[in-house]
Amino acid sequence: MNIGEAAAAAGVSAKMIRHYEQIGLLPEAERSEAGYRLYGDREVSVLRFVRQSRHLGFSVAQIAELMGLWSDSQRTSREVKAVAQRHLADLEEKRREIEQMMDGLSVLVTACHGNEQPHCAILDKLSRGTLTQHQPRQKPQLKRSRALTEVASTGTSGPIDLMAWMRGVHVHHHGR
Repeated sequence: MNIGEAAAAAGVSAKMIRHYEQIGLLPEAERSEAGYRLYGDREVSVLRFVRQSRHLGFSVAQIAELMGLWSDSQRTSREVKAVAQRHLADLEEKRREIEQMMDGLSVLVTACHGNEQPHCAILDKLSRGTLTQHQPRQKPQLKRSRALTEVASTGTSGPIDLMAWMRGVHVHHHGR
């Protein structure tokens, strides 16, 4: 199969296949004499495995670990279950963090009148502890980070991207 056929069979994009090859999750494909990537049933099975693992929010490292276990005929199901249980515990922690954020945001949204006046309780609460004269002079011009560029270029967003972002927010705001 060529890359487009493999992508269709596995339910992923050709761009994601190239990405998985680049990061080592999928071995580099054999090439035709013309230089086109060639894929077989094994690669499509691996791509489906990766797609389904990503859908459950497993990280690339966790997927690599699961693939290693999948390929190891001597593995025990206990080892596989341990990986999934760790991921489930991480997701439960993320859910608690999200619920805390939602509770705090709900309080802010309720406090704001949302009318035509400039006063906003949300901005007041977010800027608590700072002096009014130190507010920004203008709206920031954000520079695209590598992660944002990758998300935009691959068109992938979902649990993994959200969770990575949440970890960044949690670390930044709580000093962990």
